[in-house]
Amino acid sequence: MVCPLCRQRAARRSCPALDRDICAVCCGTKRLVEIRCPTDCGHLKTSQAHPPAAVRRRQDRDLGFLMAMHEGLPAAQSELLWAILTFVAGLGGDRLAKVVDEDLSDGAAALAATYETAGRGLIYEHRPQSLIAQRIVTDLQGFLGTLAAESHAAARRVERDAATVLRRLEAGTREVRRTVDEGPTTALDMISRVVTQAAREAPASKAESAPEPAKPVIIAP
Repeated sequence: MVCPLCRQRAARRSCPALDRDICAVCCGTKRLVEIRCPTDCGHLKTSQAHPPAAVRRRQDRDLGFLMAMHEGLPAAQSELLWAILTFVAGLGGDRLAKVVDEDLSDGAAALAATYETAGRGLIYEHRPQSLIAQRIVTDLQGFLGTLAAESHAAARRVERDAATVLRRLEAGTREVRRTVDEGPTTALDMISRVVTQAAREAPASKAESAPEPAKPVIIAP
């Protein structure tokens, strides 16, 4: 029987998601991309437990990139950076379909500057040049507002640490383009892959306790 997806190769692998047989190539390339694989699929479990050497090298490289962004940060700032990276991994929705690394780095720089200015007692919202970067700033403001709203101590932590963490995000995004550069979304793709992998491996209880977005706390003059 011919694979119903590619209509070229023999269908010899049972696909529980489609309830039919498909070829091994389509299983490997369309898995979790075009096919909504159930978590108990044997082929999915095997691929995650024993990824090909090229995939493992890319995973190690991606993780090294994110670890470099965390290097030297105290625990509180490292935690905040990871929370922001988790948020950034979800920026690929329809509204920001064309977001690229430059938008992310410019947005992070502008928002960091806003926090730095506030730390000197001045209220001024720095704006990036592109509309998409400004949308990133607005959404990041809302996300950080969620974290700050948890308690007075949390608000103080965001005020104190946000600028440092956002500068790390800016620098890390620019650095990966200089050293790797697989296209205009190299850093965004890396962040998304690492966050997605971490979410798969995290206990379900942690995923259920993730904070929901809220209104921003930084108000433009």
